[in-house]
Amino acid sequence: MAAPSPGPREVLASSPEAGSRAAAAGSSRRGLLWRLRDKQSRLGLFEIDPGHELHQMTCMMQAGLWAATQVSMDHPPTGPPTEEDFSQVLTQVHEQGFELGTLAGPAFARLRRSLGLADEDYQAALGPGGPYLQFLSTSKSKASFFLSHDQRFFLKTQRRREVQVLLAHLPRYVQHLQRHPHSLLARLLGVHSLRVAQGKKKYFIIMQSVFFPAGRISERYDIKGCEVSRWVDPAPEGSPIVLVLKDLNFEGKTINLGPQRSWFLCQMELDTAFLRELNVLDYSLLMAFQRLHEDEKGLGSSLIFRTVRSVRGIQSPEESGAQNRRLLPDAPNALHIVDGPEQRYFLGLVDLVTVYGLRKRLEHLWKTLRYPGRTFSTVSPACYARRLCQWAEAHTE
Repeated sequence: MAAPSPGPREVLASSPEAGSRAAAAGSSRRGLLWRLRDKQSRLGLFEIDPGHELHQMTCMMQAGLWAATQVSMDHPPTGPPTEEDFSQVLTQVHEQGFELGTLAGPAFARLRRSLGLADEDYQAALGPGGPYLQFLSTSKSKASFFLSHDQRFFLKTQRRREVQVLLAHLPRYVQHLQRHPHSLLARLLGVHSLRVAQGKKKYFIIMQSVFFPAGRISERYDIKGCEVSRWVDPAPEGSPIVLVLKDLNFEGKTINLGPQRSWFLCQMELDTAFLRELNVLDYSLLMAFQRLHEDEKGLGSSLIFRTVRSVRGIQSPEESGAQNRRLLPDAPNALHIVDGPEQRYFLGLVDLVTVYGLRKRLEHLWKTLRYPGRTFSTVSPACYARRLCQWAEAHTE
């Protein structure tokens, strides 16, 4: 797919100071107890403050995203979706010397609306109301990772070719979520470019954080269903550092989903089959654990304590079984939360942009020679999907 063609340019006379002031006013009204709880939930995360090397870039991202979201608030998409929704590019030039591009803005605005996410909340979380957060990443990629100050949204820099793949697959991705509203696929919320002066464009994506709310999460894992390079040295006991562990760290453990296991395995089959059709590999199953309090246990089987907060999907009765719906917990981020008998699990499939092209095929041949008899991530999409589903079946009960 060719790079998106340049779209309309909007010159902004000033940064979104009004949005910053509104956020600051809201912050001043927070009580001491809220602030203490918020600080406790950020253990292991680092604020990108003025001394941080990425502070200037994240400030530009915040100002740009505030203005970009304002566009979708002032001009919400109407009528049925069109091809133009997926190809539109809006560039906003800021007087601070940077420009922010919004790619497929109407398509993502529709997607956020289908998830029940208000643009006002999205703007407040990603705008200049508080510093972005950073954590120690165990990823081998050179990407930068951020969280919004409320930890609800995850931002990641991407290569240009990865963005091209994502946009090429976007219509089918949206269609898959319509067919399977409770899919485990991470919910993508926006794709943007950032260019300072006449420099090179940097691309980044925004998605719902799988690990939200993070306050009581005890363990986090990134699973690919293989063994090569899939070990992370755990943080020392008592350390505030938050690490995402990998497959080999999970050896000897299982996920006790109880009655939800059959739903989970079915959804893994549906989602990985979709990714196989896209010729995609090297995605991850993110997992996190949170022990349920005594008064929370057993609520999963009670309709009194749970609600069907379904995202809109195909509504015909003959399709309802194929949609693989479930009763969602009455909790934030319900699409990525599954309650077992003793633990709450945060589950989601992320990193959906690696295509099995010539480069990956050559890498597969090299690793076959380099790691005889061992499993590694660079395999055909069919093998990758099958192996990850087998891992899920073997490690759940």
